[in-house]
Amino acid sequence: MQDSARGFTLFELLVFIVVVSLSLGALVPVINQSLVHSVDPIVRIRLLELAQAQIDEVQSRKYDENTPTGGTPACIAGCAGIGLEGENINVASSLDDVDDFHGYSATPVPGYSVSVAVTLAGADLGLPAADAKRITVTATGAGETLTLSSYRANF
Repeated sequence: MQDSARGFTLFELLVFIVVVSLSLGALVPVINQSLVHSVDPIVRIRLLELAQAQIDEVQSRKYDENTPTGGTPACIAGCAGIGLEGENINVASSLDDVDDFHGYSATPVPGYSVSVAVTLAGADLGLPAADAKRITVTATGAGETLTLSSYRANF
């Protein structure tokens, strides 16, 4: 009977250790990067939800203080002002038209905030300046910022 030796030589063992070490050295940073940024999509989705909810709230209001309920006929005389007409900026339910939200900010969820800016922007759409308002909502939280813009026309 022939007795064959089974096992690895010292050289083969050293080569195996070096190959495994190099592989781990390349994989650990990749795994670490994916773990560090695994929560980013959740933060971005929350920011998007908060910003969209705020835009929806602003869009649901009348175009201007002098716009009749229902929006028609379009506001002509006394329109186009930006700012409050006696409302309280700290009480969202008292803000009854789009431009009242200019300068509004809130913290709807702990650690997250939203702020609103409203500007006359008819020229952006090829209209007289007073015939459209741009609503810009900025949501901030967890070191990220997301900005959404929308237009509201005087119709």
